[in-house]
Amino acid sequence: MAHYEHLRCEIDSGIALLVIDRAEKLNALNAAAVDSLGRFFADAAKDDRIRAVIVTGAGEKSFVAGADIGEVSDFDALEGRAWGLRGQSVLRCIELMEKPVIAAINGYALGGGLELAMACHIRIASSRARLGQPELRLGIVPGFGGTQRLPRLVGKGRALMILLTGAPVGADDALAMGLVDRVVEPHSLLEEAKALASRILRNGPLAISLTLQAVNRGLEMPLAEALDWEVSQYALSCATEDVREGTRAFLEKRRPKFRGR
Repeated sequence: MAHYEHLRCEIDSGIALLVIDRAEKLNALNAAAVDSLGRFFADAAKDDRIRAVIVTGAGEKSFVAGADIGEVSDFDALEGRAWGLRGQSVLRCIELMEKPVIAAINGYALGGGLELAMACHIRIASSRARLGQPELRLGIVPGFGGTQRLPRLVGKGRALMILLTGAPVGADDALAMGLVDRVVEPHSLLEEAKALASRILRNGPLAISLTLQAVNRGLEMPLAEALDWEVSQYALSCATEDVREGTRAFLEKRRPKFRGR
């Protein structure tokens, strides 16, 4: 693969393990890291070797501890807008990926780090993880989607509690409110994330892609339109070779051999 500054990537059995590697800065996102994330996910969307992505942070302390404050502290309004749009574009690319993206949250997921995790499709957290949006403590508003994705995940009241206090929540509280989908012990975090990705990848690749499209686009539509959108995705899946193989394998009581067509 291409070189991506501040990122490390290993691909095994269709799963790309993407590590954000600025451990000396608790993996805080600077401009180079944001640009690298954008290029990686644009490339991964087209790379047939990659069928799922796991995102985590280097070291044991932090997933991503927000933006690099040293780079953003002197922004004026125009620079702030450009930075926010830049980050939002990258996270939107992740959110709309037609391959599963799993966040393995190994420590602090704060500010832009939580916004990154929320853009991923599934979130698994270490029991030591701490998640929050502390931007207001610095006198700024979250700019990478935190004010929009957080209430969609946990509800308006809980989101405002997190946003307005700036106080982080622990992994168990995050699980209870739906901010993360599973909590595991730190030593098994990547193992659990890889096992989940492998389980997903046993399913038909086209059906995975179409389901992600159905959910991501459908959530932005009124229900009647979303149901029509779902039927269109279902109809497309009915026309694939994979559905023939999947149904035959079920009737023959064997594991299907999907080919993605």
